[in-house]
Amino acid sequence: MIERKDDGSVAVLAMAHGPVNAMDLDLVRAVAGAFRDLAADPPAAVVLTGSGRAFSAGVDLRSYLDGGPDYVAEFLPALSEMLEVVFRFPRPVVAAVNGHAIAGGCVLACCADVRLMATGKGRIGVPELRAGVAYPRVALEVMIYALGAPRAALLVRGADTHPPERAVELGLVDGMVGPDHLAEHAIEVATELATGFPADAFALTKKQLRRETVERMGRYRVDEDAEVADIWVRRTRDSWTRDYLASVTGKG
Repeated sequence: MIERKDDGSVAVLAMAHGPVNAMDLDLVRAVAGAFRDLAADPPAAVVLTGSGRAFSAGVDLRSYLDGGPDYVAEFLPALSEMLEVVFRFPRPVVAAVNGHAIAGGCVLACCADVRLMATGKGRIGVPELRAGVAYPRVALEVMIYALGAPRAALLVRGADTHPPERAVELGLVDGMVGPDHLAEHAIEVATELATGFPADAFALTKKQLRRETVERMGRYRVDEDAEVADIWVRRTRDSWTRDYLASVTGKG
């Protein structure tokens, strides 16, 4: 589910879970577990990417809808935990967005220090509101940190996905790279971040920059995430999310 190939001192993690790396309970736990394992013996830097044609198409809506309230109760905390583990990882993290990065996939990419996207037909964005669900506090805070509050609010409310060129303009990604060179360039950027600064100074500075965001994650998530879960459960009982899923997949 998570394939690791080291390139020198850089750990390259590739999500390999179905055709579009849809986030079900198994995948979010696997990503969190992989980063926890790395934290025990940290590499100089990490590149996170996807396999196939997608970085991640976001939450596996079929698993969520079929699983119902019990699945929601288990999945949402695991999703938040994964995002926070990646967001707080002390070494440089580069997201190599090799294709679609939708909803939760976009948020995961935004946990990284640098985001690079392959040119082509991939799209990135946060259409959660169109799917009818609310953001766990951790996910919302990641977007605010990555984009700034005003821009994050526009993109969250807009609930659209964007091609690479527009994603650069919006700040969703830091640059575009041809797909054949994405992995190589991401490793180069990760290596530059790892060798350009002392690891201890980088880690503390990253912690300082993200401290207020992490504090807000903890301060608001208990009360807010209960409301979020209520909305996710509601969507398993009405037709909104099922209709959205049918509209984007062409399958009823």
